[in-house]
Amino acid sequence: MATMESTLGMSRKEWLKLRKTGIGGSDAGAICGLNPYSSSMSVFRDKTGTDIEEEDKESMRQGRDLEDYVAQRFMEATGFKVSRSNKMYRNEKYPFMIADVDRMVVGQDAGLECKTASAYNADKWKNGEIPPHYLIQCCHYMAVTGKKEWYIAVVVLGQDFKYAKITRDEEMIRNLIAIESRFWNDNILSGVMPEPDGSKACDEVLEEYFKTARKDSAISLIGFDDKLKRRIELGELIGKLEQEQKQIDQEIKLYMKDNELAVSEHYRVSWSNVETTRLDTKRIKVEHPEIYQDFLNVTESRRFTVKAA
Repeated sequence: MATMESTLGMSRKEWLKLRKTGIGGSDAGAICGLNPYSSSMSVFRDKTGTDIEEEDKESMRQGRDLEDYVAQRFMEATGFKVSRSNKMYRNEKYPFMIADVDRMVVGQDAGLECKTASAYNADKWKNGEIPPHYLIQCCHYMAVTGKKEWYIAVVVLGQDFKYAKITRDEEMIRNLIAIESRFWNDNILSGVMPEPDGSKACDEVLEEYFKTARKDSAISLIGFDDKLKRRIELGELIGKLEQEQKQIDQEIKLYMKDNELAVSEHYRVSWSNVETTRLDTKRIKVEHPEIYQDFLNVTESRRFTVKAA
């Protein structure tokens, strides 16, 4: 069901180039709109861009370095054996679907995905829950490899270790294949950017593609009047909700007075002292203008505003 290409000894640059030839497991959740850190627009940029360099964030580095540890903990907890595959799998029927899996489970028709999570994200794994974009990632791997089961194991740093088994769901896999097929054909192959979804990830892509406005350029605004009217309505509604939220905060503050904590059966409210140190730039500008000028850092960005005509 899947062809395989060895990644053993492959450089990171070569591996990143190979990833551009298809949709991987970490892309699947973004395309489905379930990844809080990415979007279909981000995946489009990655697959169609010529740049094959990728920012190696500290969290990504730690995730790779701790992969062996997570796999070891999984073997200790289950008694199973796992092995590296050192291959890039590609679905034969849908060759745009690729998978670079963490481990295969020896003697089983199953694989293993290794994750690490910070203590701040521990609640996303409580009561056996799996973050949706990770669940989709495992389903994608089963769709590519044909495996019947996939395990996911997570080390919550400094707190816990958990694992779960995900059984192949044919209906979910059919839906996932359909979504990925549309994205690959209608967006990647056609060179058409996906529709935005309101995420921060989409903002980042748009700002990267359209960094600078052409001075004094203008176009007719056609087909957006209804959406802009709705935008104004949403702004007014958000303002009312924010005021209501502030009123609740103020009522609690009045109740707490000079107490630092207030605790109930369901909530813990803190109103604590915080010291903040800020540089007095106005004073520096007046008293030491030469120093102020030396340390000025000019950045350029685009400001988006909406006004009624």
